[in-house]
Amino acid sequence: MSAAASYARRATLFAGFVFLYAPIVILAVMSFNASRLVSVWGGFSTKWYAALLDNEQLLHSAKISLAAAFVSATIATLLGLLAAVALARFGGFRTRLLFFGAVHAPLVLPEVVLGLALLTCFVALGVGRGFVTLVIGHVTLTMCFTTVAILAALRDCDPTLEEAAMDLGATPPEAFLRVALPRIAPAIVTAFLLAFTLSLDDLVIASFATGPGATTLPMRIYSQVRLGVSPQINAISTLLLALVAVALGLAAAVSYWRGSRK
Repeated sequence: MSAAASYARRATLFAGFVFLYAPIVILAVMSFNASRLVSVWGGFSTKWYAALLDNEQLLHSAKISLAAAFVSATIATLLGLLAAVALARFGGFRTRLLFFGAVHAPLVLPEVVLGLALLTCFVALGVGRGFVTLVIGHVTLTMCFTTVAILAALRDCDPTLEEAAMDLGATPPEAFLRVALPRIAPAIVTAFLLAFTLSLDDLVIASFATGPGATTLPMRIYSQVRLGVSPQINAISTLLLALVAVALGLAAAVSYWRGSRK
């Protein structure tokens, strides 16, 4: 490769990173702006982070988002584990193709369509929208991702090891719990962190699935931004980005640790 081509490739890569991450960096920097005008730099200050402690609406929405993310990620990871076991260990059962398509459908469905379908289902069943329906919506959205992550790890796990354990007297559930489960534990942790991040960031599904009293943080931020961006919005958005970055970093670290063990 010539020097000009190498330079052009690096310049294109740099421009792509700037396009993707410059707005995030600007948002984080402006969260430390002392001025009330978010577009005018008035000096460095952390007062808007301190002011968040007095904003009960944002704090309440943050608690709802964290609780919903934790509960939905836990349920989605458990259901994803069961679905992965069915697809990887139960062979070619009669409805396998239908089950596979149903589990992976949210991967290709637009979130608006999925959210509208959930809303229609809740209304038809007469279920009042709130925290429970929010969790159901996020489980529906994230279960496909947890299934894919765990299924990939389970397929890499040699089933003959479980067969050997059963030959030594273990029952099939015991063989799975003692042999396969420890080997796919990093994938399960990664799946949980991925589901937690997707739930925490979601706006579309939450807009359809939740109701009064269960407003998530992304919904609260969106509603306030429509009336004008305040410095507190920049601060809470930066904290949300930091939390998501930590979750993704942990997921990447677990994946790297899993790969290094092979």
